Amino acid sequence: MVALRGKEIDAFLARPDAGRPIVLLYGPDAGLVRERADALIASAVDDPNDPFSLVRLDGDELSAEPSRLVDEAMTVPLFGGRRAIRVRAGSRSFASGIDTLAEMGVKNCRIVIEAGELRPESPLRKACERAKTAVAIGCYPDTERDLAKLMDDELRIANLRIAQDARAALMSFLGGDRQASRNELRKLTLYAHGKGKITLEDVMAVVADASELKLDPIVDGAFAGRPDIVETEFAKAMIAGTYPGVIISAAQRQAAWLHKSALAIADGQPASAVLDGGFPRLHFSRKPAVETALRNFSVARLAAIIEQLATAALDTRKQSTLAAAIAQRTLMAIAANAKRRG
Repeated sequence: MVALRGKEIDAFLARPDAGRPIVLLYGPDAGLVRERADALIASAVDDPNDPFSLVRLDGDELSAEPSRLVDEAMTVPLFGGRRAIRVRAGSRSFASGIDTLAEMGVKNCRIVIEAGELRPESPLRKACERAKTAVAIGCYPDTERDLAKLMDDELRIANLRIAQDARAALMSFLGGDRQASRNELRKLTLYAHGKGKITLEDVMAVVADASELKLDPIVDGAFAGRPDIVETEFAKAMIAGTYPGVIISAAQRQAAWLHKSALAIADGQPASAVLDGGFPRLHFSRKPAVETALRNFSVARLAAIIEQLATAALDTRKQSTLAAAIAQRTLMAIAANAKRRG
């Protein structure tokens, strides 16, 4: 069984084992899945933008023809060099392709598979965990210790220090999605560039926008199935000058938290214990909206929403002039979808 844990993950990502070219990244933290996939692809090929070096495949399409994964992995580049295959897993299994690849000698090609939450009995997870040439890496929301390390890393890169009260406040705004947390930290370090030390005022002026400054009603309204609230509060945020990508980041964190909570409830934990515990801690004023959201969405639908928000986050960066329209459309779609229970 090759399922990496803790420091083993960091060691593998820093120096991937050529003898285990198949890497499955799965879990509720879509941002962490993407971040690790990006790192593995970057170290596998010379140019990730070269279509001859990097092949992108859709898992649901592969399920109809799993042998295509084998064909792509065994293809010898026309001009030589290293290759990589990036697969986005969906709801359909292509595990037989993994089983076949595991029995073959894959050379100069890394296969990186991105997936959402997978239970231990999932065919894809089982195939990767039993194969000697594959590894499975779980990607879960950051703990307080993980966030502290992430914060320290970004501050060190920016050559900045942070006041204790600012650090405590900043911790409360992060978590749920690694990429969203990193984006918030980088936005803060850019804002504080040249100051030497980040203060509480800096945190409240920049990062608080993603959680405290009138964004919770937008996010809670979307997951509670209240498009009227989303429309009204989103318009207020735009008038206030809030960047649409910040709202999507807040929605990503909430989606990841809801997904994790829904899994815990499905495994038998009382809903009250889930809402009162965990990290980051849920403010009491938001409990009614969150309870409604957990009734509205199943684990599978929350996983789909995480992907939907990840796409929206990417689109807002690529099409900045349309960022507001993209963000509002995505949140309104989630609100409309919430009315369909299950």
